[in-house]
Amino acid sequence: MNVERLRILRELADRGTVGAVAVALSLTPSAVSQQLKLLSKEAGVALLEPDGRRLRLTDAGHALVLRADEVLGALRRATAEMESYSASPKGRVRVALFPSGAALLLPGVLDRLRDSGTRVVARDEDLPASSVPALLADYDVVLTHRDDRAPATAAARIEVESLMREPIDLVLPPSHSLASRQSVDLRELADEHWISVRGGFPVDDVLLSVAAATGVQPRVVQRINDFRVTEELVARGHGVALLPRYAVVHPALVRIPLSGVRAGRIYELATRPRARELPAVRAVVEAFEAEAARVHGNP
Repeated sequence: MNVERLRILRELADRGTVGAVAVALSLTPSAVSQQLKLLSKEAGVALLEPDGRRLRLTDAGHALVLRADEVLGALRRATAEMESYSASPKGRVRVALFPSGAALLLPGVLDRLRDSGTRVVARDEDLPASSVPALLADYDVVLTHRDDRAPATAAARIEVESLMREPIDLVLPPSHSLASRQSVDLRELADEHWISVRGGFPVDDVLLSVAAATGVQPRVVQRINDFRVTEELVARGHGVALLPRYAVVHPALVRIPLSGVRAGRIYELATRPRARELPAVRAVVEAFEAEAARVHGNP
């Protein structure tokens, strides 16, 4: 089977539409469709079937995507191994990170890789953990996060490693009546206005989980994904919020743990299966592991 056609099939599995594959690979949609038809002929079975105006993978198509992952991964490992015999750098690793995780870990990761010959090309992607499979179409390593009550971000074509846990605390203005407390029960905040993030992100998941555990339904008046904006709103008395412990930087805010419930988010690193066998990817993963251990050991 033609390797480039296998790559196109995998792109379709990742991106969902022929049009999106065409844009990603700088091809025309008709060229993508033609290559997929030829691949079906090579395979001897139908790999795609109509689904309204779109195409979807058949069972055979899904099975071949898994094999395409193996073939393309093996080619990348072979290329990396050959490069190890030359004086060329170990290569480029594309990394996607959620913004607050990038602020916490990326500077240290880059410090650790400064003289390694591995070049990190990083981009912030403010997307929920459910978007990891799609992100791996464009990135080698994805740093994501989830509520610590949620299951790990796992799938047949993803390897996931839990890096660290970050507590999520209640954040109040110093003038708040509870600001001097060592801990606060959510029931004491039943009448507050809350500032949260958009649905599907860990901070909102934690707020909902805590609400389910305590029976208190929070009144969310603003949904802001930028923690700096949330800090300013809380500092000026426009509401209270839950924020990840290491993300709070506003000097005027008071950070208080919630009592009686477990509130936190888990940092996860996601890659393609066996991608960590590539020296450059492995170096990046190990740098994240070391930096997470440093942060976790010095909260």
